[in-house]
Amino acid sequence: MKREPDMMAIGGRLLADTGPGLDVMVIDVAVMDGDWRREVRAEVIERVLAAMAEACGLQAPSPAWWVNFRVIDEGSWGSSGGVLSVLSLLDSGVFTEEKVKAIRTALDA
Repeated sequence: MKREPDMMAIGGRLLADTGPGLDVMVIDVAVMDGDWRREVRAEVIERVLAAMAEACGLQAPSPAWWVNFRVIDEGSWGSSGGVLSVLSLLDSGVFTEEKVKAIRTALDA
């Protein structure tokens, strides 16, 4: 569905007010439940925007780009009919011991 720039806002600002010729990009980041403090989510979003700017050959992200950061409830993330859990990754060596403890605390596991 195509929407006109005066029907969309990013960061409380209508896209029609950001200037002509901007391409709108909405990036959806979906992660498993865990230790996603506000500062960690902000860093992930900043890195995603920076990577997209680099991939597009730009020095900075466009003001018409928006990142949705969604946390999927533990045990509800499915692939091919299966259920995945961040708990199965905790002993894999992917996370530091400090992060494993924080995740277990956040999940009461």
